[in-house]
Amino acid sequence: MNPFTLLIVTLSLTTGTALTITSSHWLLAWMGLEINTLAMIPLMINQHHPRATEASMKYFLTQATASTLILFSTLVNAWFTGQWELKEMLPSTSNMMTIALAMKLGLAPVHFWLPEVLQGLDLMTGLILSTWQKIAPMSLILMMHNSLNPYLLMALGLMSILIGGWTGLNQTQLRKIMAYSSIAHLGWMISILPFSTYLTMLNFLIYLIMTSTMFMTLKMINSTKINSLTLAWPKMPVLMAMSSMTLLSLGGLPPMSGFMPKWLILQELTKQHLPAMATIMAISALLSLFFYLRLSYAMALTQSPNYINSTITWRCKPNQLTMPLVLMTNLSILLLPLTPNTLSF
Repeated sequence: MNPFTLLIVTLSLTTGTALTITSSHWLLAWMGLEINTLAMIPLMINQHHPRATEASMKYFLTQATASTLILFSTLVNAWFTGQWELKEMLPSTSNMMTIALAMKLGLAPVHFWLPEVLQGLDLMTGLILSTWQKIAPMSLILMMHNSLNPYLLMALGLMSILIGGWTGLNQTQLRKIMAYSSIAHLGWMISILPFSTYLTMLNFLIYLIMTSTMFMTLKMINSTKINSLTLAWPKMPVLMAMSSMTLLSLGGLPPMSGFMPKWLILQELTKQHLPAMATIMAISALLSLFFYLRLSYAMALTQSPNYINSTITWRCKPNQLTMPLVLMTNLSILLLPLTPNTLSF
């Protein structure tokens, strides 16, 4: 892509997200979401491949539908209340807004676009779609959480955890696995939102760190299938060992960072006298843990039976920036001891 075009697209992505986060007026928030969507499409279609074109069209149609529903619900709310503020929502319009923002995020049952779109993108664009593009709609949900229906949020969250874990079991494409992982993690965030916005933000921050780590790792080893992971250990043994620990962190195993939000969310649900929901969520997390274990097994415990004639990568100078990957990997693995400090903020 032309550097000037890339600069415009990057500035548009930043401006759209910043406009949505800082706005208290629904029209400005909607405008920021639209700028975000339109800036993402050139990055998607940059490959000039039929799958990239298909992913771009699916993304555009889905986001346009969600934006139309957002605008319709805000207009209905303004008609009856006379207010354009984010926190002033009627029950009927807040339900429509919840469904629209769930479609923006990729929550179940309106998640069908996310795995197909992510499969048609390259890994860096998939990183942006899985992390940066979630910030604006998640900030809107956090700002208007007092007006949302808690039963609808918990139902969406529970369905996302179940569907994200169950449908990711038989996948062999790494980008689809990361898409279903995103759906499951967003389900954990939405489930705890009616009770603790702090835990939602903490879970979202750790999700951004862990997902960025995995996408940067896959980009470094240039792998998009499980079978190709078996070729990576002889090339980058240290990175593969750390990546397998990052996958276990995504699954929520102690003593990695991903255990922190799951532990705190289950504890909060138990305090709110919802032990049944906490039990279902904890058992459903085992589904996601299964395919994370598959990936870590392919990375660290399996080697290709054939002799690899390629150059040993860890003896060569990498052609990508490694400092962000090192920083994100350490954060993905070593944040659990900082739990008391994060809870004291």
